[in-house]
Amino acid sequence: MTNPLGLDDLLGLDQLEVLMDAAWPADERHDTAEWVLRSASGVTQRANSVWPRHEAADRVAAAREAALWYRKRRLPVIYQVLDDARHGSLNAMLDGLGFTRQSETLIMTRAIAAVYDEVTAAQADVPAVEILDQPSAEWLSLWWSVDGRGGDPELKIARRILTGCPSLYALVRYDDGAVAAVGRLALVDGHGGIYCMATRPENRRNGYARQVLEALLDQGRSAGVNSFWLLVMDSNPGARMLYSQAGFVEAGRYSYRQERPKRSLNGC
Repeated sequence: MTNPLGLDDLLGLDQLEVLMDAAWPADERHDTAEWVLRSASGVTQRANSVWPRHEAADRVAAAREAALWYRKRRLPVIYQVLDDARHGSLNAMLDGLGFTRQSETLIMTRAIAAVYDEVTAAQADVPAVEILDQPSAEWLSLWWSVDGRGGDPELKIARRILTGCPSLYALVRYDDGAVAAVGRLALVDGHGGIYCMATRPENRRNGYARQVLEALLDQGRSAGVNSFWLLVMDSNPGARMLYSQAGFVEAGRYSYRQERPKRSLNGC
């Protein structure tokens, strides 16, 4: 794929995987020198998945070790696997083992010099975005209500993930003072990752997400980042359009490969 913004030289997929891992750190990780096994008590797929960072010399043995590691933690075995030639053999092995494909996700990148479209008149009245150095209770509440799975214990783990690397948190309010949309900028090795973009359902299509995104990009430019990346579900055309209009282009994509639940042999 040819990147018109020249980001192929700045952020290759190998580097993007390193940045993505640092921006969403798991509570526990085991680096085999080939694969990285990550666990965070089941909170988010990303923090509870195998990152096949390098080709395994013995793929079957590596998969067996991963299965045992996750079994000890009572977690399903999930792989986060890029859809590219480097991982073709691994994907073929997982296909043969009956692993599902879930949550196909685009990795998008943006050069610092990319042009963002002018804010339309309809969006000009959106209130100013608040920038925080820690996720406030309001920020967390909105993000978790949109993207979260679980209760307070799981949210506590999620907060550790979000604050696991230097980050900024954006928040914009609706007319009545309630939080309308939020977003996070992870700052990793001179690059900025856009995460946790969430808008309250009743406030969607009113320019809030765009306002938050532009504020985070401005913060990144002020912080001296070289480029940006973000992750967006392929099944979310509205978000993909927003990011494309902001100058982001696809650099790659991945899926989560999860083992199918095994039927119990112990009766009903």
